[in-house]
Amino acid sequence: MTVVFGLGNPGPEYGKTRHNVGAETLQRMAAHYQITLKRRCFSSYMKAETESVRLVFPLTFMNSSGKVVPKVVSEGDDVIVICDQMDLPPGRIRLRMGGSSSAGHNGLKSMMEYLPDGFARMYIGVGRPQEGVAVPDHVLSPFSESDRILIDRAEEKAADILIRLLAGEEKQERLIQEANSYRAE
Repeated sequence: MTVVFGLGNPGPEYGKTRHNVGAETLQRMAAHYQITLKRRCFSSYMKAETESVRLVFPLTFMNSSGKVVPKVVSEGDDVIVICDQMDLPPGRIRLRMGGSSSAGHNGLKSMMEYLPDGFARMYIGVGRPQEGVAVPDHVLSPFSESDRILIDRAEEKAADILIRLLAGEEKQERLIQEANSYRAE
């Protein structure tokens, strides 16, 4: 089983913010698989699954995303985490098959507490804050209209690449190269 986490914050006030690009991409994957993310009574996450893929959106806030890992990941499962990345401009994506750094991302830090053996990451660029804008204010704000267009395209491409990766019909190296060279226009 491969467990794919789309990181973000729960609630409508965060729906179209920079921090929620992981959750939005996860929704695109669910639509492709024709499955719906659902919350079971009192659970701290929403999930949907096929025979080989489990999609999970933690209903904790971003900085506590990892708390749901023990509830949805079993020994031997592969894990992919989709999240925002300020070091990439809007419209860029990056796929890493492992790594030991959170790059300062608190959602990844939380995931790393519960997944010490590493996991794949799909980053979606959200750009850096303008001078004078604090990082929390930046990641919790919506995109400009022009950046939203780039983000929609990047999320679609990221979902497509992950779906193809999970199908196992294409070489992993080729998909990594495709993701890392992608620039939405």
